[in-house]
Amino acid sequence: MPRSGPGTRDSPSILHQAGLGGAVARFYQRTYAGDYIALGCLVAGWFMIPIFVNPFHRMFSLDNKAIQYPMAAHERVPLIWSIIFAGVIPFGIILAWSALSRPGVQQTQATVLGFLVSLVLGTFLTDIIKNVVGRPRPDLLARCKPARGTADDVLLTWTVCTEPNQALLFEGWRSFPSGHSSFSFSGLGYLTLFFCGQMRVFRPRSDLGRCLVAFTPLFCALLVALSRLADYRHDVWDVTCGGLLGMGVAWFSYRRYYPSVWSIRCDVTYDKADFTGQESFGRPDDEEQGLSRPFMSRNEYGSEEYPLEDLESTR
Repeated sequence: MPRSGPGTRDSPSILHQAGLGGAVARFYQRTYAGDYIALGCLVAGWFMIPIFVNPFHRMFSLDNKAIQYPMAAHERVPLIWSIIFAGVIPFGIILAWSALSRPGVQQTQATVLGFLVSLVLGTFLTDIIKNVVGRPRPDLLARCKPARGTADDVLLTWTVCTEPNQALLFEGWRSFPSGHSSFSFSGLGYLTLFFCGQMRVFRPRSDLGRCLVAFTPLFCALLVALSRLADYRHDVWDVTCGGLLGMGVAWFSYRRYYPSVWSIRCDVTYDKADFTGQESFGRPDDEEQGLSRPFMSRNEYGSEEYPLEDLESTR
């Protein structure tokens, strides 16, 4: 039976109308225009957070040993190197992959867009949580420099601090979650998912070498996160939650454009819809299992199995 309903050839839709409205709708449906607009809004919001928002200053006491650590003069992974490790290098790897493998404009665009969304969305959410929670850093007292004669065993506000540099002082209440951790796992975690898909790491008989290559970015992200503990900028809770936030955003961004890494088509992005506008992306039914059914056969016991030629291609 011919299909009918919203978004099909047999039903009236703005996608099939003439005029400016139909043209705009078709352009929006066939391209990533909506994603670019949303990404621009996230970037604008991220830039406005440090300008208009000050962190909540949670009260503290001078006898709290958790905030008595020294302030590191030189960070093991400064902010600029964090951006290079988790942003610039993965972006360059993706561009190099595009130049060498020539996957097509649509797949390259989707891959780069997913990577940028992962970085920006992870940073945006992290900055919002940091300012709302206002958790003191382990080196807060070294930043604060409390006034002489301040009582040790009572709850205090930030007004007892004598540090004249307010930017340095207020940064002492942005401990949770770790920004380095979330940014590293957003960028390098996305790159790990991308490697897993392109190299088909989770296919049968996948060799250990490609697994090590695929998970190297994730290990680098872990090292960046652990450096924040050594610098006394964060505690374990900050780093753990920051890493989970970044990896969750990376997974969300990757899966908007790519099938599951366990899928038989894990190395190809979803296709944008054509003029029919049936779907924004060509997702097959039950993608975790259904994608592989046309390529699978049944053995003598009635269970599904990979054909020999497909297993050979995974070596």
